[in-house]
Formats: sequence, C-alpha cells, structure tokens
Amino acid sequence: MSRVALVTGGSRGIGAAISIALKEAGYKVAANYAGNDEAAAKFKEETGIGVYKWSVADYDACKDGVAKVEADLGPVDVLVNNAGITRDAMFHRMTPEQWREVIDTNLNGVFNMTHNVWGGMRDRKFGRVVTISSINGQKGQAGQANYSASKAGDLGITKALAQEGARAGITVNAICPGYIGTDMVKAIDEKVLSERIIPQIPVGRLGEPEEIARCVVFLVSDDAGFITGSTISANGGQNFV
Repeated sequence: MSRVALVTGGSRGIGAAISIALKEAGYKVAANYAGNDEAAAKFKEETGIGVYKWSVADYDACKDGVAKVEADLGPVDVLVNNAGITRDAMFHRMTPEQWREVIDTNLNGVFNMTHNVWGGMRDRKFGRVVTISSINGQKGQAGQANYSASKAGDLGITKALAQEGARAGITVNAICPGYIGTDMVKAIDEKVLSERIIPQIPVGRLGEPEEIARCVVFLVSDDAGFITGSTISANGGQNFV
C-alpha cells in the first residue's frame, strides 16, 4: 500500500514541486492550500493530486483537514510543512499584526499540523516530518525579523521533535532553501536579481523548486531512516552552517 503524504502550501511554487515529486515517487499525495482556489483547481486538474483548503494558522482547521485527508486517503505517514507567508517591513515600521500573521502561519502552523499527525505516527511506529525553513532562518535578513524568527523557530522544533520521535520510528528534518526560482522570486525586478541577488550565490543561479523537492523525497524515504534532526542547506553555497 502506498504511503500517504500531506504537503501544506502544496499547490504552488516549491510546494507544488514537492507534491508532484512525491506522487511520482509512488506516494498518495494531498496538497493543502490556504486561499487561491483558481490555482488549486488548475493544479488538481493538471496533476490529479487532491487539494484541500484550510489555514495552517488555525489549529481546529488543521485537525479537521487532517481528518478529511485521512478519510480520503488513509493515515498520514509523511508531513511536509511547506506553507509560509511574508509580511516584510523594517522592524521600526513592523506592526504587531505583521508579526503575528507570519508567526501564526510559519511557526504555529508547524505545531498545528505536526501535532495533528504525531499521535498516529507514534501509534504506527513510523513517520516522516520535513519542514521547509529558509536561509533567512539561519542567517537573518533585514526587513524580515518576523520571517527570520519564524523560520529559526522551525529549526528549533525540528531538533526537539527529532529527539522525541526517534524511538517511535519518526524522523524529523528541515530544509533551508536559498533563493529559488518561484513565481514570487522571478517577480523581483530583473536588475535587482541580476546585480544584487544572483552575485551572492556562488553557483551563479537561482535554485529550482524541483531541487528542493528531490531533497524532500530523499528525506522521507526508507533510505533516510538514520537521518533525523538534520537541516539540509540548499542555497547554492550562499550560506554555510
């Protein structure tokens, strides 16, 4: 029987690449999304992957969403915490709302989702949790105190849960992408990309969403059963940890 994988933010960008790669690897995949119905419908039509709408910032919505996925596909064996938002502002201009929105989605969302699959993984003595953090959670970034804090927090919960899950057959790992060629990044002014961003990347290019997806496919595989509490820095050499 194929294992079930649930990918948050799984219908666009890096999340879409992860969902597709997991399906191609033989998993039964559910792609969560928060609000873009048109993009989700198009993704479902093109890939055949089921889409499920809820906000990861809402614990009860996560509980109900996981229950729906499990009713449709079976128990969740693999969780990929990919959903994330930005509300960038220099700290002296950042509002409490901008802070809370990012923390609620990027950090609390990891708790909300993982907490609702953790018990089942423990009972079945198997689980894979992969959280997509960020290079800016490792090194920080001006104008992203909220985002950097949330993504650094994702690394902390990864390390703690890896210790708790180890004896239950659950591995918990994180990936920290650098600049990836998603629609959001490609929308940056071409001059800014070519003169300020890409020169900082030693390999001389943006990453591809599929490169992050391949990291996920490895980490959730049986071959990676001895890897837990780890962080893969997929940033083209821009930052070393």
